[in-house]
Amino acid sequence: MRTIKEINAKIKKGDCVVVTAEEVIELVREKGVKKVAQEVDVVTTGTFGPMCSSGAYFNIGHSKPRIKIGGGTCTLNDIPAYTGFAAVDIYMGATAIADDDPRNKIYPGEFAYGGAHVIHDLVAGKSVKLDATAYGTDCYPRKKLSTHVHLKDLNEAVLFNIRNSYQNYNVAVNLSDKPIYTYMGMLKPHMGNANYCSAGQLSPLLKDPHYKTIGIGSKIFLGGGIGYVAWQGTQHNPMVPRKANGIPQAPAGTIAVIGDLKQMKPEWLVGVSMLGYGVTLTVGIGVPIPVLNEDVLKYAAAKDDEIYAQVIDYSEAYPQVIPGSLAEVNYAQLKTGKITVKGKEIPTGNISSYPRAREIAGQLKSWIKKGDFFLTEPVAPLPDVESGYTFKLLKENPSIS
Repeated sequence: MRTIKEINAKIKKGDCVVVTAEEVIELVREKGVKKVAQEVDVVTTGTFGPMCSSGAYFNIGHSKPRIKIGGGTCTLNDIPAYTGFAAVDIYMGATAIADDDPRNKIYPGEFAYGGAHVIHDLVAGKSVKLDATAYGTDCYPRKKLSTHVHLKDLNEAVLFNIRNSYQNYNVAVNLSDKPIYTYMGMLKPHMGNANYCSAGQLSPLLKDPHYKTIGIGSKIFLGGGIGYVAWQGTQHNPMVPRKANGIPQAPAGTIAVIGDLKQMKPEWLVGVSMLGYGVTLTVGIGVPIPVLNEDVLKYAAAKDDEIYAQVIDYSEAYPQVIPGSLAEVNYAQLKTGKITVKGKEIPTGNISSYPRAREIAGQLKSWIKKGDFFLTEPVAPLPDVESGYTFKLLKENPSIS
């Protein structure tokens, strides 16, 4: 029906029709897929949730005299950065914590500050203390450096997240007789609560389940600024079971994303301390889906009651890699605030934010309508079962026990 080039021409002229993934559901209900596919050019999506496989790399610039931090040590606000690059290139992982953090020695640990908080502080314009040591060379004689840095003063500051925007995920419960603390939050004993983490009908990869429009090079909303899909994310696994509508029933695809940290906003990159688990970064991502044909629009109009997830026990089954699901529920059920598993009614909670996901989809819609955001043509598709993806990526390694 249309191409990305044609859509960009309409954006430039100011007559591109853009709707959010929520709005397109109502339009399809009223008019049907065929009519809406003719009328709508772009559907915007959004998600805002904790994404542990995130981080940022920096080039801090050279000191006088020069120092070779590569092979030495470096901390930002006492949080260790990775230094295995050249002289003044470092990488700060979201889950990094200080060497003297008590961790879970005092259980459950608080994990009050970590790499994600450093990234947030830099984006918020705060000063961050940098301490580095080096072994010294003829060309890089300095052995110690202690200073304060601001984001604006760094040569490069790039958010580079190797696994974000999981396509569907588990619903976590606890079958044991004691509370447990996980990356899905605190889970009460005897299935006292059920936590999930997805924007459901707004979530980017759930609205393009076979990656027909989202690929390497896709331009996206990332952390309040502009970013791109750099590659498939780690643990990308499109081989999981799917419903007849093509939507995965379990954790499936992921994306690696990259963008200029200096363009981003602190409200869309937030450091989070998860009791008893660790530190993570809550990331805002929005992906535009160009309505190239009716098939794309049909997927983009999927509703919460058509998207299913598995209920998994995190007290034994998940940590011990025991296969199986306690139940299958859809996102409409999850969003009522309760589900029924094995005859028990369980309260639900979302550790991602649906209202913030809605805000991201709305902001991306506004950027496109104003002509501030143009779509890009992916240079390569993400691996998918429909596009010749012939090998299975195992999420667990059976040779390790």
